[in-house]
Formats: sequence, structure tokens, C-alpha cells
Amino acid sequence: MRALKRVLCLAVCMTMVFACLTGCGKKNFEGTVRVASLKGPTSMGLLELMEESEKGNTDLQYDFQMYTGADEILPQMIQGQIDIALIPSNAAANLYQKTSGGVEVIDINTLGVLYMVTADDSISSVEDLKGKTIVLTGQGTTPDLVLTYILEQKGIFDDVTLDFRSEATEVVSVLAEDTSAIGLLPQPFVTAACIQNESLKVVFDMNALWDEVNPDCSIVTGVTVVRKAFAEENPDVVKAFLEDHKKSVDFVNGNPDEAAAFAVKREIVAKEPIAKKAIPNCSIVSITGDEMKKALKGYLEVIYEKNPAFIGGSLPEEDFYY
Repeated sequence: MRALKRVLCLAVCMTMVFACLTGCGKKNFEGTVRVASLKGPTSMGLLELMEESEKGNTDLQYDFQMYTGADEILPQMIQGQIDIALIPSNAAANLYQKTSGGVEVIDINTLGVLYMVTADDSISSVEDLKGKTIVLTGQGTTPDLVLTYILEQKGIFDDVTLDFRSEATEVVSVLAEDTSAIGLLPQPFVTAACIQNESLKVVFDMNALWDEVNPDCSIVTGVTVVRKAFAEENPDVVKAFLEDHKKSVDFVNGNPDEAAAFAVKREIVAKEPIAKKAIPNCSIVSITGDEMKKALKGYLEVIYEKNPAFIGGSLPEEDFYY
């Protein structure tokens, strides 16, 4: 009986020690985790976490800030004013170079979200884009990279004009004003544009076109990076965030009705029906570990072969991958 009691006591003590080792770090973290993201699909994966944090239901205290462009986030990461950021994958590679390896990727948060839309019924194949102008956002960012790569692989890049705008809403406006316009948009703007203008339709899913020209790797639109110094000082906090993020992503994908309301509340999407319809097409994920590394590394290698400047001049080293 005494031996049994000793075994039970030892088991209880080991359980308490394990709990402390795995949980105390995050609970004892007295600061606020500063998280920045872009207004769009990368932020939509955080919606449930934002709500739970606001209600005080998370172990960690978060400060969430959303921006319209990665150029607003990168300087703050460099200056140590942001701890974790959800940004385009090529921006993450650039940030790695600018900080001499000062950031690392902890997960992929968004895969391909780009679609080409138009009211022009003459567009049914990629070859039909010859002589056309495509309106899109962000020169040197994911839409530009993906479209340029596909057009080059199809051999028609020199026959297409790219008209860059600063925000997706501007592309939507162009499509509304000009029935012959062709736009490249991410979700949820695709859904919003098509609902506002019934003559618009999706002519190309850029994921499918990418798979045609490069079946060996997928589009990796957005990743989550952490300052390396922050991760080294607070490994349990990073682990807790990844758990929180995964839970939030699963909630958003599994509960589009509630998530749609959250998206409107956070002013990511204007109306709930748009958000609800868009969420299943937003490729919101939380991919970590070896799967993350394989997918991201393959995508960055494609970009590097196309134009090294897009990812800061060279491929990131192994320490880029958490």
C-alpha cells in the first residue's frame, strides 16, 4: 500500500512539474504580445483569437493591429515595435535579409487566394489575355509575382500590360466602371466585386493556373514571422500563440457564419453575406513544421529564379524556418 502511495505521489509530482514546464512560461509572461497583420485573408485567420483575447479568455495578452500594406509593418518589426507579424511570404524573406536573420517563420497562414475576374465574355483561356490590360495591386508583391510567373511560363508576358493600383478596392472600382476591364483580386474582394456587379465572373483560379505551370509547389501567399530575439526569450509564448492561431483558423473555417460577423466587426469585409461566401475560398491555414518549410522553401525558390530582388537578393538560410 505504501509503495502504491509513493507511486501515486510521484505521478502527481511529475504531472505538476510537466504542467509547469509547458504552461507556466506563457502564464508568467507579463507583457503584451504585439501582433500585426494585413487587412484581408491573413487577418481573417485571427478573428476568433481576436474575439477571445478581447473577452480576456486567452492566457496571453495580445495587442492586434491591422494594416493595409506590408510596408507599414516591416519598419516596426525592424525597430522591435512588433513581436509577431502576418505578412506576404516574399516580404518575410526580405525582412529576414534586412534584419540579418533577425526573424523566423513560424507558420504559413494563407495559401493561394487570387482570382482573375472580368465581365468580358471573350476571355476563356490564358491566350485570350494577349493585348489586354490587367488591373492589380502591389508591384513586387504576391499578385504581381504570381501573375508574372504564370504569364511568363505561358509565353505571353510581353503581350500583356499590367496596371498597378495601391489597394484592392481601387481594382474593384475599375471593374465596376469599365465592363471590359480585367482584374486580379484576392479574396474576399473577389466575392465582394462579383456580388456588387453581377456581370462580373471569375475566369481564372490562379491556383489552378499555377499548378499547370508548376505542379511541384503551391502558392504561399502569407506567413507568420516572429522576431528571433523575442522567440528565444519567450519560446513558450510562441508555442502558445501557434496553438491559439491554429484554434482560431479551425474556428473560422468551420464556422463561417460567426466568423463573417467577426470580419465585419473588424472592418475586414463590409457585409456578412460577402464574408460568409468568401471564407471557404480564402485558403486560411496554419501550417507548421516540416510541411511549412517544404512548401515555403519551394515557393521562394521559384521567386528567386524569377527575380532574386523580390526576396531580398538571396534565399533565406535554414534558420529562417522556426
